Amino acid sequence: MRKFFQIAMLSLAAVRFAPAQSPLDDGYRQMYNLDFQDAHRIFADYQRRHPADPMGPVSEAAAHLFGEFDRLDVLRSEFALKDENFLTAKPLKADPNAKRLFEAALARTAQLVNAAQTVDAHTMLASVLRLGLHADYLALIEKRNLAALSEIKQARQLADKLLLAHPNLFDAYIAVGTENYLLSLKPAPVRWVLSATGAQTDKRTGLEKLKLTEEKGRFLAPFARLLLAVAALRDKDVEGARQRLAALAREFPRNRLYVEELQKLKLK
Repeated sequence: MRKFFQIAMLSLAAVRFAPAQSPLDDGYRQMYNLDFQDAHRIFADYQRRHPADPMGPVSEAAAHLFGEFDRLDVLRSEFALKDENFLTAKPLKADPNAKRLFEAALARTAQLVNAAQTVDAHTMLASVLRLGLHADYLALIEKRNLAALSEIKQARQLADKLLLAHPNLFDAYIAVGTENYLLSLKPAPVRWVLSATGAQTDKRTGLEKLKLTEEKGRFLAPFARLLLAVAALRDKDVEGARQRLAALAREFPRNRLYVEELQKLKLK
């Protein structure tokens, strides 16, 4: 009973770790609308006002990464549905300045986490996001899959610890969902080897965790919904993908990607 009470109190603390609505929410909304200039402005202002908060620089890093994803067409269905785009060792043509700014923001995040007097839900979530964002860059842009796998596993392990005490931090479920879903797409012998290393490779678990982020996440719900739309397309569930993309297009009307992807589905 005492342990249950402690976990319950920690969960309540998680709800208080950030205001229900803050400039960070506005920054993520602009990012998902593909207005990266305004997103960076908002995140920069947040960091000036909250210089010790690691969620500021990690959010800036997210905007740099999504900007590169948009420029390189990584989030389009043509890219996401072709396995060779994930298996090839040929890196994409990254923007050197964007990479420099992205890595600098991640480094500031790590510095602030290390400097924090207490390791609370806020700093742990920032660390989960830092590892996940860097893993995405390594895997999808630089094609360094082994290095990415290591960081994906670290992000999931940290997310597991975070969610044990703070199950209402639904953004953290994306780390668990991404590892399980993406690694479940590997051939069976590869999944067995990955499982032996401690990686999680269950597709059903991956989709369930992504749905939790989609339904209840704060900052990453739209990203989880996009990943689930891609997963639906891979499973030939055109209607499921259409519903998710239509919801994204309504919520983020300035994002041309969602509208264009919906137009493609109309031709199927």
